[in-house]
Amino acid sequence: MRSFVAIATFAIVVAINPVSAQSRRTTPAPATAEPSILPAGNVQHGRYLAERVAMCVECHSARDGEGRIIEPDKYLGGNIPFAPPWPNDWATRAPRNRGLVGYDDKAALRLLTEGAIGRDGRQLRPPMPRFFMTTQDAADVIAFLRSLH
Repeated sequence: MRSFVAIATFAIVVAINPVSAQSRRTTPAPATAEPSILPAGNVQHGRYLAERVAMCVECHSARDGEGRIIEPDKYLGGNIPFAPPWPNDWATRAPRNRGLVGYDDKAALRLLTEGAIGRDGRQLRPPMPRFFMTTQDAADVIAFLRSLH
Protein backbone atom coordinates (compact mmCIF):
# COMPACT_ATOMS: atom_id res chain seq x y z
CA MET A 1 0.00 0.00 0.00
CA ARG A 2 2.84 2.38 0.82
CA SER A 3 4.39 1.93 -2.59
CA PHE A 4 1.03 2.67 -4.23
CA VAL A 5 0.77 5.99 -2.25
CA ALA A 6 4.36 6.89 -3.15
CA ILE A 7 3.77 6.16 -6.86
CA ALA A 8 0.48 8.09 -6.82
CA THR A 9 2.13 11.08 -5.12
CA PHE A 10 4.96 11.01 -7.67
CA ALA A 11 2.45 10.88 -10.53
CA ILE A 12 0.56 13.88 -9.15
CA VAL A 13 3.74 15.92 -8.75
CA VAL A 14 4.78 15.09 -12.32
CA ALA A 15 1.32 15.94 -13.63
CA ILE A 16 1.34 19.32 -11.84
CA ASN A 17 4.91 20.14 -12.82
CA PRO A 18 5.56 18.44 -16.18
CA VAL A 19 8.76 20.43 -16.82
CA SER A 20 11.67 18.04 -17.08
CA ALA A 21 15.06 18.69 -15.60
CA GLN A 22 16.44 19.18 -19.14
CA SER A 23 14.01 21.98 -19.92
CA ARG A 24 14.66 23.73 -16.60
CA ARG A 25 18.19 24.64 -17.57
CA THR A 26 18.59 28.36 -17.14
CA THR A 27 20.78 30.70 -19.05
CA PRO A 28 23.20 32.77 -17.03
CA ALA A 29 21.82 36.10 -15.88
CA PRO A 30 23.05 38.98 -17.97
CA ALA A 31 25.91 40.91 -16.45
CA THR A 32 24.74 43.97 -14.58
CA ALA A 33 26.65 47.11 -13.82
CA GLU A 34 28.32 47.18 -10.44
CA PRO A 35 25.89 48.79 -8.02
CA SER A 36 26.78 52.22 -6.73
CA ILE A 37 28.31 52.27 -3.27
CA LEU A 38 26.13 55.28 -2.49
CA PRO A 39 22.42 55.19 -1.87
CA ALA A 40 20.41 57.89 -3.63
CA GLY A 41 21.16 61.20 -1.97
CA ASN A 42 18.63 63.78 -0.83
CA VAL A 43 19.93 67.19 -1.93
CA GLN A 44 17.76 69.21 0.50
CA HIS A 45 18.81 67.11 3.49
CA GLY A 46 22.41 67.36 2.28
CA ARG A 47 22.11 71.18 2.20
CA TYR A 48 20.77 71.12 5.75
CA LEU A 49 23.66 68.93 6.92
CA ALA A 50 26.33 70.97 5.07
CA GLU A 51 25.03 74.35 6.24
CA ARG A 52 23.51 73.69 9.68
CA VAL A 53 25.13 70.56 11.12
CA ALA A 54 28.56 69.84 9.64
CA MET A 55 28.96 73.57 8.89
CA CYS A 56 31.01 72.96 5.71
CA VAL A 57 29.91 76.37 4.43
CA GLU A 58 31.75 78.17 7.24
CA CYS A 59 35.27 77.22 6.15
CA HIS A 60 34.82 76.34 2.49
CA SER A 61 33.47 79.78 1.51
CA ALA A 62 35.12 83.16 0.98
CA ARG A 63 34.17 86.10 3.21
CA ASP A 64 33.97 89.84 2.72
CA GLY A 65 35.84 92.41 4.81
CA GLU A 66 33.18 92.23 7.52
CA GLY A 67 33.37 88.45 7.79
CA ARG A 68 30.14 87.66 5.93
CA ILE A 69 30.11 84.74 3.49
CA ILE A 70 30.13 85.95 -0.11
CA GLU A 71 27.09 84.16 -1.57
CA PRO A 72 28.40 83.59 -5.14
CA ASP A 73 31.61 82.16 -3.65
CA LYS A 74 29.96 79.62 -1.34
CA TYR A 75 31.87 76.33 -1.30
CA LEU A 76 34.61 77.65 -3.61
CA GLY A 77 37.18 77.57 -0.81
CA GLY A 78 38.51 80.30 1.37
CA ASN A 79 40.79 81.26 4.20
CA ILE A 80 39.98 79.57 7.49
CA PRO A 81 38.00 82.24 9.38
CA PHE A 82 39.85 81.84 12.67
CA ALA A 83 43.49 81.79 13.73
CA PRO A 84 45.09 78.39 14.25
CA PRO A 85 46.33 77.62 17.77
CA TRP A 86 49.32 75.68 16.40
CA PRO A 87 50.18 76.92 12.90
CA ASN A 88 52.41 74.04 11.78
CA ASP A 89 49.69 71.39 12.02
CA TRP A 90 46.71 73.53 11.02
CA ALA A 91 45.37 74.28 7.58
CA THR A 92 45.00 78.00 6.89
CA ARG A 93 42.89 77.64 3.75
CA ALA A 94 39.95 75.35 3.00
CA PRO A 95 39.80 74.04 -0.56
CA ARG A 96 36.87 74.20 -2.93
CA ASN A 97 34.28 71.53 -2.23
CA ARG A 98 31.58 72.76 -4.64
CA GLY A 99 30.97 69.84 -6.99
CA LEU A 100 33.47 67.65 -5.10
CA VAL A 101 35.94 67.99 -7.94
CA GLY A 102 38.50 65.18 -7.83
CA TYR A 103 36.44 62.95 -5.54
CA ASP A 104 34.74 59.85 -6.89
CA ASP A 105 31.93 58.22 -4.87
CA LYS A 106 34.30 55.98 -2.93
CA ALA A 107 36.69 58.77 -1.94
CA ALA A 108 33.87 61.17 -1.04
CA LEU A 109 32.18 58.52 1.09
CA ARG A 110 35.46 57.72 2.87
CA LEU A 111 36.05 61.43 3.54
CA LEU A 112 32.71 61.80 5.33
CA THR A 113 32.42 58.42 7.06
CA GLU A 114 35.95 57.45 8.06
CA GLY A 115 37.37 60.52 9.79
CA ALA A 116 38.36 63.02 7.08
CA ILE A 117 40.53 60.84 4.88
CA GLY A 118 41.55 62.76 1.76
CA ARG A 119 41.87 61.59 -1.84
CA ASP A 120 45.47 60.56 -1.24
CA GLY A 121 44.49 58.29 1.67
CA ARG A 122 45.92 60.57 4.37
CA GLN A 123 43.94 62.25 7.10
CA LEU A 124 43.24 65.92 6.39
CA ARG A 125 44.73 68.51 8.72
CA PRO A 126 42.68 70.30 11.36
CA PRO A 127 40.43 72.18 11.56
CA MET A 128 38.76 69.69 9.18
CA PRO A 129 36.39 67.75 11.43
CA ARG A 130 36.75 63.99 11.69
CA PHE A 131 33.29 63.09 10.41
CA PHE A 132 31.84 59.64 10.95
CA MET A 133 28.54 60.19 9.15
CA THR A 134 26.13 57.43 8.32
CA THR A 135 26.29 56.27 4.71
CA GLN A 136 22.91 57.92 4.00
CA ASP A 137 23.89 61.28 5.53
CA ALA A 138 27.16 61.21 3.60
CA ALA A 139 25.25 60.39 0.38
CA ASP A 140 22.97 63.37 1.05
CA VAL A 141 25.91 65.76 1.57
CA ILE A 142 27.64 64.39 -1.54
CA ALA A 143 24.44 64.84 -3.59
CA PHE A 144 24.12 68.43 -2.36
CA LEU A 145 27.75 69.40 -3.03
CA ARG A 146 27.64 67.79 -6.48
CA SER A 147 24.43 69.67 -7.29
CA LEU A 148 26.32 72.95 -7.01
CA HIS A 149 27.95 74.09 -10.22
